[in-house]
Amino acid sequence: MTNSQSAKGETSSLLEASILPTWLNQRTIGGLGYVWIWIGMAVIIATFQLGAGGVAGLPLATVIATIFLANLALGLVMALTADIGTEHGISFAVYLRAPFGTVGTHLPSVTRGIVASAWFGIQTYLGALALNGIVSYLTGFDSWVFWYVVFGVVQIINTALGIRAVQLLASIAAPAIIAISIWMYFTLEGVASAEGHNIWTFAGDAEMSIVALFVANMAFWSALAVDIPNITRFLKTKGGEKNFFRRNRNVFVAQFIALPVAQSWIALIGAVSFIATGDWNPISVIQEQGTGVTLIVLLAMVILAQWSTNTSANLIPAALTFVNAGAPRISYAVGIVLAGIVGTLTMPWLILNHLFTYLGMYGAILSAVGGIMVCDYFLIRGRRLNVVDLYRENGQFRYFGGWNPAGLIAWVIGGGLALYLIQYAYVVGFPVAMVVYYVLMKTWVMPQCQQAEVIDPDDQKYLATSVNLNWVYTAEKGMQRVKTADIPAAAIAREDL
Repeated sequence: MTNSQSAKGETSSLLEASILPTWLNQRTIGGLGYVWIWIGMAVIIATFQLGAGGVAGLPLATVIATIFLANLALGLVMALTADIGTEHGISFAVYLRAPFGTVGTHLPSVTRGIVASAWFGIQTYLGALALNGIVSYLTGFDSWVFWYVVFGVVQIINTALGIRAVQLLASIAAPAIIAISIWMYFTLEGVASAEGHNIWTFAGDAEMSIVALFVANMAFWSALAVDIPNITRFLKTKGGEKNFFRRNRNVFVAQFIALPVAQSWIALIGAVSFIATGDWNPISVIQEQGTGVTLIVLLAMVILAQWSTNTSANLIPAALTFVNAGAPRISYAVGIVLAGIVGTLTMPWLILNHLFTYLGMYGAILSAVGGIMVCDYFLIRGRRLNVVDLYRENGQFRYFGGWNPAGLIAWVIGGGLALYLIQYAYVVGFPVAMVVYYVLMKTWVMPQCQQAEVIDPDDQKYLATSVNLNWVYTAEKGMQRVKTADIPAAAIAREDL
């Protein structure tokens, strides 16, 4: 078995079309398209609650600055993990086979899948409530359960159509959301003024610290920080570009400008809504004062905001983790349906009442995964990756019966400490897991389980985009690295494009 070809005709539980590497000519999302996706993801109703929770105990300017800086810090983690997708074209769950093993990958990846599914449920529930309130006002029909099912099914169908359909929705939704959110801000600011409140001098008396708000906002996107390769593997990048910054230039504007600005802006609207009326949800506030036209505008905001977030941030990540766990029996479309079912079973209407606790807990758990990924990809492997063996059951990533104890122990220690010190969750779990993983890999695991790309750190063997090649799988020849122009017609077609 060479490092450029996997076994021919090998039946493997690690293979399924939607989790194969993407090729350079399959990456259809440009820089602006990626920005639209992030704006669409950031503008969600749950973000309103973050802003309101902050201003209940801190000055508004402090709240917005804290949220902006937290998202900027998390953007750094995302920029690092994003390179896994732009360089090798592989998904989050497939990459986790490297630090956790071909079997061990399922523990952290399915954990992430359940979190994503729960967020899908939360978003769909919030959208259903708003839809029900508006339709009930206009027609008298009252059933949020009905709208939950309808809204959920529509989102599942859209996501199942592939990444191009997701990108199209984002390009339509984001500009509309921006316009509607500006209108919402001035409407709420007017309400606050009419109530005699100056939004910039308002002082709440609830318990809220800057550290708690900072960590909560890092936790908010901690899941995307680890599985961002699911999206960046479809991001346009120039083949043969070895410079990290130029290769990932389409990532930086979205992570360091679009995300912090959009998140801070929507949190500001939630904060102003709370200052004006004591209600964190501006949809409810404006709805109470609205006319038919106002309600229609709000309907558009609710649909576009929840929909555009769920497709990219929740359904796709969840589906791919379930595909990874059940390949080849679970397809991309089946994985998306499973994500919808799991999200509903988490009873999101109960989670929403404890949002900050939920954010802290899963942020703590996933912060450790982020530290392990960054350590494995950059410090252990130097970005080089034996992708062939990621899809082989008996390759180098089998470790000890499919489990890499270094990854599992680092996850338990880092995640456990983050949970114990939950008020500092992300800033504890990430570095602790990184250090523990590095030490265990160097002193224990790698001396017994040799890693080809570490022993022979040859860019021409173990990089892809940087050397203008693609990881391509065919049933006849297995996994190979091929120039884009030479990709054979027999290469396995994707179902998620």
